[in-house]
Amino acid sequence: MCKKIFIGATIEKLYNAFATSGGMESWFLRRCDYTRDGMILAQQTDAEAGDEYTFLWHGWPDETVEKGQILAANNIDVFEFTFDGNGTTNMIVKITLEGLNDGTMLNLLQYNIPTTEEGRYNWHLGCKTGWNFYLTNLKAILEHNVDLRNKDVT
Repeated sequence: MCKKIFIGATIEKLYNAFATSGGMESWFLRRCDYTRDGMILAQQTDAEAGDEYTFLWHGWPDETVEKGQILAANNIDVFEFTFDGNGTTNMIVKITLEGLNDGTMLNLLQYNIPTTEEGRYNWHLGCKTGWNFYLTNLKAILEHNVDLRNKDVT
């Protein structure tokens, strides 16, 4: 699955939105911990290939957690991580950024998605819907300072 969105922000700002835990929490997650050698990285420290992550979402209890690994991070325009249902699939998400005019084209590629019926429903449809919303939210925050997320626990 490939998603593209033009966002009126610099490549650096968009890269930081993925590569730092503070960035991920600003538009996507309730909590993001990037860890290196067992130590949690500071909110504005860029994650690197080999680092691990823990993701928690708004509206979901702490038991709904995604853990994985950063596969690529070039500190410029490529960020790639496992997004595999805690090891139940081999899915990967790759972000690439390209500067255009007064902003950046963000390309999100999620691949190795299972083709089973459950995979088509949970991952193809579920992730497509999720990425549509969250990438729109990223654009809304960076361009208009408006957060579209419902942060209620229930």
